[in-house]
Amino acid sequence: MAALLVLAALLRAFTLRDTSTRWWWVLGAACLALGAAVGNVVTPLKFYPVLVSLIFFGVFGYSLVVPPSVAERIARITDPNLSTRAVRYTRRVTQVWCGFFLLNGTIAGATALFASERVWFLYTGVASYVLTGALFCCEYLWRIRFKRQEHATTR
Repeated sequence: MAALLVLAALLRAFTLRDTSTRWWWVLGAACLALGAAVGNVVTPLKFYPVLVSLIFFGVFGYSLVVPPSVAERIARITDPNLSTRAVRYTRRVTQVWCGFFLLNGTIAGATALFASERVWFLYTGVASYVLTGALFCCEYLWRIRFKRQEHATTR
């Protein structure tokens, strides 16, 4: 399992365009795999979802310190001329995702340490994806509302 984790991280690294985060995946997965192999235990492997959440938290959080935020970068793909209000909105969206990744990583870590493998699997393999999708859908609907308001105020 540890070797498969490292292989998956390597494949993921080569599909990423952003070279600054590319090797964090591999390094993190290798550390978890090494811990699992040396101790002959599964627990370190259960921390891979925590690692993923922490890396996303780091990327999104860093973009708040060194703008533009992740959400602003994505928004500027379709609208390079964002208003000041839209930039504030994208910053808030990035903050919300930071909170989500921190909470998600915390819950994944707690299930890895204190819950059964079934509970860990249900959270990291099902619930966290449902929650991620729900947050994305809610933000998308809120964004539509925001754009309508933005369009109405510019008329």
